[in-house]
Amino acid sequence: MGKRFITSSQPSIAKARALRRRMTIAEKRLWSLVRNNRLGVKFRRQVPFGPYIVDFFCFSAKLVVELDGGQHYREEGKEYDLRRDEYLVARGLTVLRFSNEEFLTNQDAVRQVIQERVRNSEG
Repeated sequence: MGKRFITSSQPSIAKARALRRRMTIAEKRLWSLVRNNRLGVKFRRQVPFGPYIVDFFCFSAKLVVELDGGQHYREEGKEYDLRRDEYLVARGLTVLRFSNEEFLTNQDAVRQVIQERVRNSEG
């Protein structure tokens, strides 16, 4: 899979830029844990991927990390996330999902899960 397997439209790129400017507290804190190769790999934030925008993406580990607010737990949010995850997994990606609350109350455990997934992708 080449590095250009991420395709997106101009509106998606503009929306991703706007989302980067309006990150939630949980997203800002996770970004501070994964940015600048702090886990040994490069993560990007609010990345357009096909028709979707993923919260955090590591190309080398083929890993997507999502932080979910309350809207993800309503019926329509669950259905949307299921379709989205199926789309991403069908393209060879692993998707990790954490609630904002789970991350904010247990950042070390979430970081360890992400780090373990990164390590597993290397071998």
